[in-house]
Amino acid sequence: MMVGMKHSTLTLFGIPNCNTVKNARTWLTEQGVAYVFHDFKKQGVPAELLPGWIAAVGWEALVNRKGTTWRKLDETTRLAVVDAPSASALMMAQPSVIKRPVGVWPNGQVSVGFDTAVFAAHLAP
Repeated sequence: MMVGMKHSTLTLFGIPNCNTVKNARTWLTEQGVAYVFHDFKKQGVPAELLPGWIAAVGWEALVNRKGTTWRKLDETTRLAVVDAPSASALMMAQPSVIKRPVGVWPNGQVSVGFDTAVFAAHLAP
């Protein structure tokens, strides 16, 4: 949980053409959940929030090592991602390497990826 980072609304961070993000957005809309969408491509990665995400879920959970962006990186770049600072630098430079979506929930908790059970648990009173 990100202490002191409470929001009144869920903020979903991602890329609009990502299928997982599309599925999460569709599910939230079907559930009648209000949310704000932050587009990494248009708005960038919020540098002020990234350390809190890393503290909440770990840099390993945020770096999508199965995605196309990761696979297209040269081996030297991939091998250089060994800790939070190196992962942060990569995520700032290549937002598409972040596993999506990142959800920052009204209670301040952070989730990575889309799982209906996890989302439903965050929405439970």
